[in-house]
Amino acid sequence: MFPLHRNDLTCPYCYQRFRVKEILFRCSGLAGRRKRCSTSVDHVLGEQMGEFQPKPPPFAADGRRQEAVHPECGAVTHHRLCPRCHSMLPVQYVEIDNRLIALVGAKESGKTVYMTVLLHELANSVGERFGASLLGADDPTRTRFEDDYEKQLYERHQLFGATKSAVATAGGRRPLVFNLAVGRPKSRAREVTRTTLSFFDTAGEDMRTDHGVDQNVRYLSSADAIILLLDPLQLSGARPLADADALLPVEGGATDGPTAVLSRIIELLRASGAAPAQRKIGKPLAVAFTKMDALAGALPEGNPLARPPSVRPVFDDADGLAVHRYMQALLRDWAGHNLETSLANNFERYRFFGLSALGESPRLDDEGDGMQRVSSPHGWRVEDPLLWLLAEFGVIGKDGRR
Repeated sequence: MFPLHRNDLTCPYCYQRFRVKEILFRCSGLAGRRKRCSTSVDHVLGEQMGEFQPKPPPFAADGRRQEAVHPECGAVTHHRLCPRCHSMLPVQYVEIDNRLIALVGAKESGKTVYMTVLLHELANSVGERFGASLLGADDPTRTRFEDDYEKQLYERHQLFGATKSAVATAGGRRPLVFNLAVGRPKSRAREVTRTTLSFFDTAGEDMRTDHGVDQNVRYLSSADAIILLLDPLQLSGARPLADADALLPVEGGATDGPTAVLSRIIELLRASGAAPAQRKIGKPLAVAFTKMDALAGALPEGNPLARPPSVRPVFDDADGLAVHRYMQALLRDWAGHNLETSLANNFERYRFFGLSALGESPRLDDEGDGMQRVSSPHGWRVEDPLLWLLAEFGVIGKDGRR
């Protein structure tokens, strides 16, 4: 847990670090004692985040306080801004625990689908299990997640097109930022643990070249943890085992296959000073193999992935370790020892997961437009990587009993 009086923060939108006293404020736009401020384009916000809507002016004040008075108009404001990109920080961002989680993977590994289903489950069944609530931290997050992600998958039953590279997106892409509150059932005071979760859906192309990594994936070095999604159908050993009706992705090559993506992540973290050359990286890494439903026919009955999830409000670590060892054995059969050895030589903490965000293989649209559709998402074990990370952070409890 971060101490409440910490001085250094990381912006959940631009992933740049700053000191608390550097925090800016934005005028509320209401009439103050002297006048009402006019609005104009905030060019820093536009250049950094691609937002060019006119807004009231930003100004400097004591960022350690929750409110400030704008000297120009005399109006009181509670809108605190990141001093680097001018995004409005979530309420109580300085006072609560914050975790920045990077979501990365190779092209066609299903990152956008996974993120959508994960957040949907956190707001519904998983949230009910943990007494947790998940709320968008800003209007763009709330609007984008409902309109661009949730409705498309759960109402229109359409999969997403390829995520657009940040190189080709003016101002980059804005992360989805959520406030997660987890109740503590045994606490007499009904304590609630609050944290901010920031998800940045990076394109596979952004992990393919040095330019993409250096310019558009800097958030990896600021993230507290990483969820790495790998598509087993891109591994030569697993591909022949896929069910007959599975849609096979383009086989991963030398620049965008699972091993190549892992290598670039390690290079970036090492270059950013995450750990000296002779030491392992301390950030926990959840390595999740997606689309395991397509391999269900090749897996024996009673394997750990087929077990029903726990209903208790803790992370079942014994079950998690069983899944880790099972996926470890499968990975050796699929790709040999190199990928796992690279993980063991570079990360202090990593854990394997197997999951399916959709629960079934998508099908091509009958209209011939190339659109992939799914009847209705009924994923399994989607939440496991995030629950493990939250348990590592102490946000939720962990139970290692068998």
